[in-house]
Amino acid sequence: MRRFNALLAPLHLVQGILMLALSSAFALPITTSFLSEDPAQLAGPPAPDTIVDLRIGPLVAVFLLLSAVAHATLALPRVHRWYEANLGRGINIARWVEYSLSSSVMIVVIALLVGIFDLAALIALFAVNAAMILFGLMMELHNQRTERTSWVAFWLGTIMGAVPWIAIGIYLIGAGVNGDVPGFVYGIYGSIFVFFNVFAINMVLQYRKVGRWRDYLYGERAYMLLSLFAKSALAWQVFGGTLR
Repeated sequence: MRRFNALLAPLHLVQGILMLALSSAFALPITTSFLSEDPAQLAGPPAPDTIVDLRIGPLVAVFLLLSAVAHATLALPRVHRWYEANLGRGINIARWVEYSLSSSVMIVVIALLVGIFDLAALIALFAVNAAMILFGLMMELHNQRTERTSWVAFWLGTIMGAVPWIAIGIYLIGAGVNGDVPGFVYGIYGSIFVFFNVFAINMVLQYRKVGRWRDYLYGERAYMLLSLFAKSALAWQVFGGTLR
């Protein structure tokens, strides 16, 4: 697994650097709508104020570079021994911590592309997605102490994980009614949604011990490849659609 991590680190790193070097200055607004008067006297909702125009290229680079740092760290001798010991117990704490950050940044990127610009909404989507990932960690921690597999954490994570996709889907459909959504955004929504669900399927196969998934390390390698493919797919679809 050390060589696998050492291989994946530069694959993520190079893509992250390319996003920083090649992407345009394309940016989207981050907005707030603070009350400026008594809410009982409002004639309508407060007008949103743009607090920053966030460049999408560097934001895409963030989730690639997070993965690069995580894989490189796990390839270090002392860290790798801790990592291998955890894998032997059927748990990978590092995976869930990294995914909770990187996949949540991915969700924010997708949300911005469909027109969710409100700061509070973006924070909430980030947090809910991170909670979904951390329920994966809870699944592995909890089942260290059970004779039969408990799926409580899995299903709670599934519920949490559906929320960002429902919110993004509402905006995607709403914008689509006006014909204002570029085709590549639909491609991003569909492809990354599929990738996120394949992660869940991989966990099910691990715990059901189906075929090659009887070996925990087989499922671990699948997670690592899925992470690379999902991040690469999102990065280059965003690059092709907005960052050239």
